[in-house]
Amino acid sequence: MTSVLITIGRGTGTPIKQQLYDQIRKKIIKGELAFGDKLPSSRELADELHISRNLIVEVYEQLVSEGYLETKAGSGTYVAKGAYLERSFDSDEYSVFGEHLVAEEDVIDFRSGIPALDMFPRKTWGFIARRVYRDAPPEVFGYRHPEGEFILRHTLSQYLSRTRGVKCHPDQLIITSGATQAFGLIARLLGSRNSEVVIEDPVTHEIQTIFSSAGFRFHPVPVDDYGMKTEHISAQNPAFIFVTPSHQFPLGGVLTIQRRIQLIHFARQTGCYIVEDDYDSEFRYHGTPVSCMQGLDPERVVYIGTFSKILSPALRLGYLILPPDLTKKCRDLKWFSDLHSSTFEQLVLAQFMKEGHLEKHISKMKKIYRKRREKLIDCLNKRFSNKVSIHGDSTGLHLVAEFKGITFSDETMRNIDAHRVKVYPVELHTIQKSAHSNKIILGYGNLGLEQIEEGIARLESVLKYSY
Repeated sequence: MTSVLITIGRGTGTPIKQQLYDQIRKKIIKGELAFGDKLPSSRELADELHISRNLIVEVYEQLVSEGYLETKAGSGTYVAKGAYLERSFDSDEYSVFGEHLVAEEDVIDFRSGIPALDMFPRKTWGFIARRVYRDAPPEVFGYRHPEGEFILRHTLSQYLSRTRGVKCHPDQLIITSGATQAFGLIARLLGSRNSEVVIEDPVTHEIQTIFSSAGFRFHPVPVDDYGMKTEHISAQNPAFIFVTPSHQFPLGGVLTIQRRIQLIHFARQTGCYIVEDDYDSEFRYHGTPVSCMQGLDPERVVYIGTFSKILSPALRLGYLILPPDLTKKCRDLKWFSDLHSSTFEQLVLAQFMKEGHLEKHISKMKKIYRKRREKLIDCLNKRFSNKVSIHGDSTGLHLVAEFKGITFSDETMRNIDAHRVKVYPVELHTIQKSAHSNKIILGYGNLGLEQIEEGIARLESVLKYSY
């Protein structure tokens, strides 16, 4: 009979039966109990551990049913053949996800696109959520419609009409699992027509990855302080045009009305669509938010929005507004993708909007983000004086800093990382390389004023040796 070292922790919160099962199973998989080893009888092990014999019997029976153990009449219980799994690492000591689960201590991360996570309106959201769960009819707990809940689509269409100049019927709206799913749906929806996409350069690397993995070739068009330089478009018959007209990512320009009209004329002439990503234009710190392109030509523009920047990425709620001739096919694609987005998150969001909480939250956050933006600009000017230029309209959750005489090479970035500060080169998002090697993206949405000041101080301690 093989000795089995089992330890039982009382008061740990894990049932004794579960502890016993886990330990024996793990020892078999790891080879500590090998094929043919005989286990103690249930009576012997119960006496040793001072627990009920019935628990031992139940665990042995479970392990026999799963193939880990086998019984021999009149002989006892043995480890079955083939239950050992050879491993190159110990799963208890190593996790492939470990580096993502624990945030690095004392690292100041200027990642863009992250809102103030500590400012999520938990109390109001939780109150509405409890009410929605309590009052929802039984059918809401079943499978729902791929395009999303009508109450959210109706509320959202009214909100976007009032705040962004969108023109649509609720039936043109499809609720998605964040903007990322919306991009994937667009790639499948428009991908059969042609493999070429007219796209801004630079543009977020995530977009490039989604579209290139779908088989698209890029026709990159450079941008300036007024968005995409439309005079550089030479594509003959693209699948679609991708733009961020209200706040170009990452350089921050606003597409002029002249260029918007030129894009619409081009789309009409070639029969393609314009895909408008309106990712963070709610947060404009001077004047009113810039109107969207979709309102100029709802038949030619596909509009994408998200609540990840307004509220939280964890909600995974975004939306598509489609020309009527594309809605049916896109609904089908959404159904094939995941049936539908989370019903209860949609219902909570709809009530959150209907009761006016969203606009109150945006108004509150605009004041906070404006202060953080001003603090960041002040710190950059204080630390780098005339060696830095700020790019980007006063919108959104990031800005771009251009440094004279600096190239953000791999070595420079390693030195910055070593000082426990994270910044992001614009070059990461370029298609045609080397035009923006002296620029970095600095997100400020999820950083406090003291963190911003300390982060720029750390950045200066690295870059001052590069001039």
